[in-house]
Amino acid sequence: MTGMSARSRVSGARLLVAAFWGGALWVLGYIAAPAVFSTASGTMAGDIVGAFLHRLAWISFVCAALMLVLVRLSGDLDGARRRFLNLLVLAMLACALVMYVGLQPAMAAMREAAGPAGIRASPEWTRFAIMHGVSQLFHLIESVLAAVLLLKSR
Repeated sequence: MTGMSARSRVSGARLLVAAFWGGALWVLGYIAAPAVFSTASGTMAGDIVGAFLHRLAWISFVCAALMLVLVRLSGDLDGARRRFLNLLVLAMLACALVMYVGLQPAMAAMREAAGPAGIRASPEWTRFAIMHGVSQLFHLIESVLAAVLLLKSR
């Protein structure tokens, strides 16, 4: 890394954080969660994926903070590109917050209240299914934004 300028190090770090964040979203949402639900029972699968989602939320929060700092320190970005990257990061952070603060706790409470029979046997099933669909939509949006962030972080 000798001879590498501070500008290129910040640019490289920006790209690595974007790749890590996007990769975490893609692996969990499109590989790990479906694999868990296809191999474990509903309640156990929900618990495992819930733990993954908790960790993913913290990955998102840390990556968002790092990206905002790196974008601010990036000497290779003009004002318009800097604003665009900041908006992307803030939109991704908003998705993560909606899921972590709003949807996931409500869904976990419904699952717990359902008891041993499980959420599918609960009168709350329809409401839970709708919230799950909304959560998946926010994950999809955050995943697509991550692809744009990765491409625009170079």
